[in-house]
Amino acid sequence: MTTTSKQNPNLAAERHASFSRRHFLRGLGACMALPAFESLRPPGALAAPAATAAPMRMAFLYVPNGIIPSGWWPESEAGRNFDLPGTLKPLEKLRNEVQIISGLEDLSANAGPDGGGDHARAGGTFLTGVRIKKTAGADIHAGVSIDQVVASQIGHLTRFPSLELTCDGVRKSGDCDSGYSCAYEYNIAWRSATQPVSPEPNPRLVFERLFGAGSRDERQANLKRRQQDQRSLLDFVLEDANVVQRKLNGRDRDKLDQYLSSVREIEERIQRAESKPVANPAMDAPSGIPPTYEGHIALMFDMLTLAFQTDSTRIATMLLAREGSNRAFTEVGLSSGHHDLTHHRNETEMINKVKEIDLWYVKQLAKFLEKMEQTKDVDGQSLLHNSMIVYGSGNADGNRHTHNNLPILLAGAAGGAFKPGRYVQAKPAPLTNLFLSMADRMGPHRIEKHGDSTGRLEAIA
Repeated sequence: MTTTSKQNPNLAAERHASFSRRHFLRGLGACMALPAFESLRPPGALAAPAATAAPMRMAFLYVPNGIIPSGWWPESEAGRNFDLPGTLKPLEKLRNEVQIISGLEDLSANAGPDGGGDHARAGGTFLTGVRIKKTAGADIHAGVSIDQVVASQIGHLTRFPSLELTCDGVRKSGDCDSGYSCAYEYNIAWRSATQPVSPEPNPRLVFERLFGAGSRDERQANLKRRQQDQRSLLDFVLEDANVVQRKLNGRDRDKLDQYLSSVREIEERIQRAESKPVANPAMDAPSGIPPTYEGHIALMFDMLTLAFQTDSTRIATMLLAREGSNRAFTEVGLSSGHHDLTHHRNETEMINKVKEIDLWYVKQLAKFLEKMEQTKDVDGQSLLHNSMIVYGSGNADGNRHTHNNLPILLAGAAGGAFKPGRYVQAKPAPLTNLFLSMADRMGPHRIEKHGDSTGRLEAIA
């Protein structure tokens, strides 16, 4: 890319001044959705298992308040000849694509000396395995979540290192559970111990982030404009850098060289992106958050499927609802709140109502997994085959606030590395052991430990 050094200096200065730093960064961040074409995999891209040439994906789907155990766990012995219990019946068509895993624990969510707050601890520790600090102030402290650990290794291979979604609200402050900050309930992804990654609740904004705003034709025109703006902005930066460089001392010149190296990397990335086909879904952007909860979940699952299909990201988290949610489920004729019902005191009528909610959530999961199974990947397999999708909760029995033997379901075959279609009765082990085994299929570097992990969960392979 060449600079425009012969243009009028005053004109160049005026043009440069018109681009604020925010405009510059926004221009460089403009996105292009690149399909996962096998023949166009970038140099150095993560090698997939021998069974597939497609990218590997992982997602963590969180359902709040635990489950009714009698409706979740099979009565049969472990293995392939398992029965699907009532809550999991919607997965009948997908029984060969899932693993029901018992024995996993999130002991970091136990009360200990901190007393009440099991919902905050369940959500705040689910992907980190690190005990959270009991505070409702700004001094929150958790741990790095496994999705962000993996994103730090492979996030550069896609346009977005990770994608965070929610079908609930977004909060980072306030007291939500017995002296615990709302940040612990409304976020399951943590970039650092003090920095949760806020999820996006609006499917329209998710779509526009992935593919741009407007109709299909408008997105295509906007893409061309963004590419032109990106080239122009880089020209301005490089030209100004050449002028400034002559006025710097040795130490500052080194700093500038480091900065310019980053700029040139951006320039090269733009050039590579421009040389590849651009995914532009035929659908228009959603109008916003649907009026029904079922519609909201369905649209967010569609956005997640599109993100994986276009290789916009390979890592995602999604809160179906925050931990401790007391949403009323008019969808199944229930006016009482979910959280209130989970404290059923062993009353049969209340237990059955919670089972209805548990079943409803699994029905939404089944629709998503069926769509993933029906969507072909670049290697001829399905998106689901080349994915690892965890569905579960940091609470086990919501009535007693237990955090052992968590309800965990793992869908997908990890490109052939996993053996779904089984009921796995694992020995008691940290949930983070499962995450290490998943991370092995994603990252080029082995993660020796995550949170309270004690090793790999070998039983899933």
